[in-house]
Amino acid sequence: MNAFQALGLNEQLVQAITDLGFENPTPIQEQAIPVLLSGTTDFVGLAQTGTGKTAAFGLPLLHLIDPAQRHPQALIVCPTRELCLQITNDLMIFMKHTKGVYTEAVYGGTSIMMQIKNLRKGVHIVIATPGRLIDLIERKAIDLQKVKYVVLDEADEMLNMGFRDDIDFVLKNTINRESIWLFSATMPPEVRAIAKNFMENPKEITVGKKNSGNANIDHQFMTVAAHQRYEALKRVIDFNPGMYGIIFTRTKLDAQDIAEKLTREGYEIEALHGDLTQQQRDKVMGRFRQKHLQLLIATDVAARGIDVDGITHVINYELPDDIEVYTHRSGRTARAGKTGICLSICHSRETFKIKQLERMVNSQFHKIDVPSGKEVCRKQFFHFMDKLMSADVSNGDYETYMPDLQEKFKDITKEEILQRVASLEFDHFLKYYENAQDLNTNMRAPAMDGNFTPRDNDSRKERSNFNQRDNGYTRLFINLGTKDGFYKANFLQFILDESNLKKRSAWQS
Repeated sequence: MNAFQALGLNEQLVQAITDLGFENPTPIQEQAIPVLLSGTTDFVGLAQTGTGKTAAFGLPLLHLIDPAQRHPQALIVCPTRELCLQITNDLMIFMKHTKGVYTEAVYGGTSIMMQIKNLRKGVHIVIATPGRLIDLIERKAIDLQKVKYVVLDEADEMLNMGFRDDIDFVLKNTINRESIWLFSATMPPEVRAIAKNFMENPKEITVGKKNSGNANIDHQFMTVAAHQRYEALKRVIDFNPGMYGIIFTRTKLDAQDIAEKLTREGYEIEALHGDLTQQQRDKVMGRFRQKHLQLLIATDVAARGIDVDGITHVINYELPDDIEVYTHRSGRTARAGKTGICLSICHSRETFKIKQLERMVNSQFHKIDVPSGKEVCRKQFFHFMDKLMSADVSNGDYETYMPDLQEKFKDITKEEILQRVASLEFDHFLKYYENAQDLNTNMRAPAMDGNFTPRDNDSRKERSNFNQRDNGYTRLFINLGTKDGFYKANFLQFILDESNLKKRSAWQS
């Protein structure tokens, strides 16, 4: 008996899963599916992205749907358009051998009239983003009175995006539901509140520890001076020529600025942020999924719901302000049992967060050095040699040109040819990294108490440099602040009055 059939799924769904090549369920699927097949049990499932959550709720939904009743029986609410479409596509694959079940994805950024038209034809499962769903409810274009099953996918993400009121509104309008199925990567108080207010004795299943990260992710960090983040990022990219990844920034301005810089330097990268139209977002994501882009640089809001297979690296250009966001960032890699790397570029004053993150994801973070210029060149060189040796020459009519090539190179040794090839390929790298400085800050790895101490020699060097920067000036330390009624403007006026300096001179200095 197939392992999925043993969970209680019908023959049509088992056949579709078998066609996909899956033989054994993931832990969340194994534990959730038997519970959800009852249809009457409220459920909370805590598991990281990439662990098969869509199948964990999608397969039981399809099993429970009655095709003869042409009205919404199930509602799936998710945070973003990308995730909405991903869930819809997955359900279509699972329905390969199931006849008469219809779905409709409703989301913003596209024609609402077309979605209303499709809903009026009669559908069984509605997959929706909160904003568009509320719009349809207020227009009375969707009837939720007969919805039996409500699924909240990526619940913590929806709450982070400010959809709490929308979720409450939706749950209050599905008064005849038989069960709520809530899936989340983390369990913040806001998610717990939904379970408390709207669910009755929910069955809670946790895969791994609560708020923990994917065990297949290698968490790494490096420390650099704040003004050298971009150069460190560039070295990381150059040191990993086979990288296919997402770079996270805090602001859309950073995302756009870094993308423009890297594009000018020849990297295949585009930015994904809130200023893009839906059509522009679709274009960028299409290019990234087809691997026409090596890298995607995104803000947290723009990247929510991104589900792309094969991402090797997630890079935090800066650590997020909310440490729980780290879980969602890192979850973009190591999906479906694969391994991946989540690398954070930290300033020395940010490294205290690493210990917090270690406790949260229950995994040790590894401190790595920023690669030196020589290491980057060496890595690129051998990557190129591997590509050269594995090049497919079976499809071209190269034999026609061999006599001319042999004649052209008859007086040149193999070593000289290799040198010339290397020169053509790596001349720009060698010149760029010829005198590259060491970007690593001289800090020890964090102690168990989270404190960092500079090495003794480096401390003396730092103090020496500090004194050199004084360059004859005297440093004054004022132990006064707002509690003393002393503000910046007061201080500036005090300096000007005491020193008889003109304001213009003070601002210019």
